[in-house]
Amino acid sequence: MRSRSFVFSFILFFLLYGAGNAQSDYLREKGITDLYPFYHGVASGDPLTDRVILWTRITDDTLSADSVLVEWRVATDTTMMNVVSSGSGYAKSSKDWTFKVDATGLSENNWYYYDFYALDHYSLRGRTRTAPAGDVDSLRFGVVSCSNYEVGYFTPYRYLKERNDIDCILHLGDYLYEYGTSGNSIGREEVVPANEIITLSDYRLRHSHYKLDQDLRKLHQNYPFITVWDDHESANDAYHDGAENHDPGTEGAWTDRLSASGQAYHEWLPIRTPQPGEISIYRDFQFGDLINLPMVDTRIEGRDEQAGAAEADDPTRSILGPTQYNWLVNNLTNSTAQWNIVGNQVMFAPLEVFGLAVNYDQWDGYNYEREQLMNVVADSNVRNFIVLTGDIHTSWVNDIPYDNYDAGSCTGSAGVEFVVTSVTSTSFPFNVGPGLIQSMNSHMQYINLAEKGYGIMDVSKTKLQYDFYYMDDIEDPNSGQYFADGYMVLDGETCAQQSNGYSSRTTPNPPLAPDQPIHMSNGLEELVYEEFIIMSAYPNPTQNDITFQIYLNEETDINFEAFDVSGKKVMEDVITGMKVGVNYTQVFTSSLSQGVYSFVFYNDNNRVAKTVVKSTK
Repeated sequence: MRSRSFVFSFILFFLLYGAGNAQSDYLREKGITDLYPFYHGVASGDPLTDRVILWTRITDDTLSADSVLVEWRVATDTTMMNVVSSGSGYAKSSKDWTFKVDATGLSENNWYYYDFYALDHYSLRGRTRTAPAGDVDSLRFGVVSCSNYEVGYFTPYRYLKERNDIDCILHLGDYLYEYGTSGNSIGREEVVPANEIITLSDYRLRHSHYKLDQDLRKLHQNYPFITVWDDHESANDAYHDGAENHDPGTEGAWTDRLSASGQAYHEWLPIRTPQPGEISIYRDFQFGDLINLPMVDTRIEGRDEQAGAAEADDPTRSILGPTQYNWLVNNLTNSTAQWNIVGNQVMFAPLEVFGLAVNYDQWDGYNYEREQLMNVVADSNVRNFIVLTGDIHTSWVNDIPYDNYDAGSCTGSAGVEFVVTSVTSTSFPFNVGPGLIQSMNSHMQYINLAEKGYGIMDVSKTKLQYDFYYMDDIEDPNSGQYFADGYMVLDGETCAQQSNGYSSRTTPNPPLAPDQPIHMSNGLEELVYEEFIIMSAYPNPTQNDITFQIYLNEETDINFEAFDVSGKKVMEDVITGMKVGVNYTQVFTSSLSQGVYSFVFYNDNNRVAKTVVKSTK
């Protein structure tokens, strides 16, 4: 039986750009073997004053057990000598070999370094920090959303990592996309799996594929993330009971797909997971007396299906659901923080052209609930109400207008909304330009409909400033970046005004996390070098075909043989044409009978076995 290889070279920039300094800068990616068995790196998230979530993933294709012991430690120094918290647990096959721990016993407002130890190897060292308590002078956040792998390089993540002047990353959703490969990749490898992701194994593999991007991996390594999902973590234009991009007739029950996407999200991201079986993600974070940060879910938790203009003012329709709405109202009305910043997915402020809402997937489609929430802000004197938004792949600064809004006098505004552009995702088509949009929406202070990048939110006692940074060319992995504009809200005001320049931090952060793990064996741990690694196999169990994710450290042909439980060889082939980096090889299994098989991959120097289950349904 013939196998079919789909060869996609991973982000090994020295292969793409030739020799010289660029080659030296990115050769570190070839050293992925040094990361065994933690190829996906490390991550942290959901920082509280005394704890933070730590995350990693174990990859070893020789494992026969269903769990692996993982030790972890947190220290105040990069050498990991001054350990302040430590423990152990198990990475389990039932959680796709991911491992998360809520590392407790930490001090507030401190930077820390952490790592993991499993299978006689250390992981990369990560850097994280805890939230401050009490009197807080200032904080800075990187703000991102909408990262579509095929349409651009994740250079915004790289520049955020290198800044080293922020405290935390806020990701407002569309961390990944569910679509199958478009055939229009800009030069990097196409997404995996190639099909639209629907099953648990699909979603897990797509998360794995994204996490192997070096820019995303290194950003996770150096800052804690606070994330919420939008729609594409499950399916386009999702709502509680379905999605525009889901067909129950051909793709199964929506509840099954939603359960799969939610499980994979909680497995693969450093988020504080609720009770077993629950996938709700709305939650809040307190940063001393400076910031109250409720992160809401306008997609899955309680959203009614999108409708049109006739239904927008229906008081029975909700984008949050009653439980989450009441939670948010309680959070805002009881907050004593100076700044109340809502992390949100879809545009909150109205957006109309010629008197009609442009997109009823936004809060414009749930106008009654928006008005009720804005009335709460006014009636309860919620201080410094700010909304952070992603989703729309473009940049906006909006005052949040009541009916009596007046731009000239800065009256009649509930607060200010800052909308971050996408990391890479293609801009939505607008048939009118920014100038015409602003002429019909006087509350909109800034619009950019084209550029890609990230935001920096600088929060202090006197003002909140949001800066827009854009890439020169998202299709160029060596793209430069530039500061485009900044807008600020003064303490006690409810309208945005343009700043005179970008914000900055005078006190530097501690050093970034080292690029390599600690190696120890007689002082140094011997590096494991393998010519190839079987990173994953999907779907498993399989029916008609299975795809193996194979990482090559040097070009080589690989033989494979499949054996049934009696030891009879039932399949063999040679996989050729693969390149250094990540490759994907599809093997057709339709001729195999139901049962358990051992797939053995080998060359002259390596031999790896992978158990595959053939199912008929």
